[in-house]
Amino acid sequence: MNLGRNAGILGVGMAVPDKVVTNAEIEKLVDTNNDWIVSRTGIEERRVTVDEEGSSSLGLTASQRALADAGVSPDEIDLIICATATGDYPWPATACIIQDKLGAKRAAAFDLSAACSGFTYALATASGFIQNGTMRRILVIGVDTLSKQVDWTDRGTCILFGDGAGAVVLGPCGPDEGILASALGADGSGLDQIWLEGGGNRLPVTLEVMEERRNYIRMKGAEVYKFAIKIMGEASLEALCRANLKSDDVDLFIPHQANIRIINASAERMGLTPDRVFINVQKYGNTSAGSIPIALAEAVQQGRVKRGDVLVFVGFGAGLTWGANVVRWNRE
Repeated sequence: MNLGRNAGILGVGMAVPDKVVTNAEIEKLVDTNNDWIVSRTGIEERRVTVDEEGSSSLGLTASQRALADAGVSPDEIDLIICATATGDYPWPATACIIQDKLGAKRAAAFDLSAACSGFTYALATASGFIQNGTMRRILVIGVDTLSKQVDWTDRGTCILFGDGAGAVVLGPCGPDEGILASALGADGSGLDQIWLEGGGNRLPVTLEVMEERRNYIRMKGAEVYKFAIKIMGEASLEALCRANLKSDDVDLFIPHQANIRIINASAERMGLTPDRVFINVQKYGNTSAGSIPIALAEAVQQGRVKRGDVLVFVGFGAGLTWGANVVRWNRE
């Protein structure tokens, strides 16, 4: 049921760790070099958490900044959705930890796990709660700290991932603005294309699992690349179709920042010129669920978004999962 209103973005915020790991430092760990990494991925450096820094601490900072940007107090929040695959604990939800530290005592809270697609899934979920009148103010967080799950001896994955968080505050807006449409999908047959096999209840961490390094991220790079360049464009076009819009209507494309070649291929498929595509993969690498909201926060900071602009968010990730959202910017 749609009560004649959509969910609009009222405020944005982001947070990344202070520690920077450059490609020069990666060169000391595995057989690679800066030119190869940049040419294949576009990544020049990434941020990584240290000590007890984790998903809840980054998510908390991003949330506080988003609330301040929206002019909304924690006690006005009805629900917190935290999209993460790297929660502080297997359970309870990282959203509950953030809820407590924010002092958002009225808010319900839960985590959503769709890996790098998590933010697009969470945004679509939150939009439904606002459209049907169940909730009025929702905090959506995308955060991951994949550096803690990276095998720093695996050249295929250690160059890719960084840590970071982004958050948005959602609230009701008019029916012709805010989140206009979403397109979500999954293909579980691709489970082992990118996964963390060890550490769950099916394969708990044991000495044998650790010796076999099955408690670290594993990825079939070629297969994931083929999947990504196909699905990013398809999901974006499907979401635009649901919003009765076309690629020509897009003012800014904000894709998951996984790989510059995937971003460029997706933009080309949609017929978008470089000035309509936001890219910051060079600074942060792949921050998983944090990727899109971090990029959105930077785009807003840089003045690249104005009221009435049509934005497209799109991501893909483990599962395999994918998701896209079409948003008409509803604030000055």
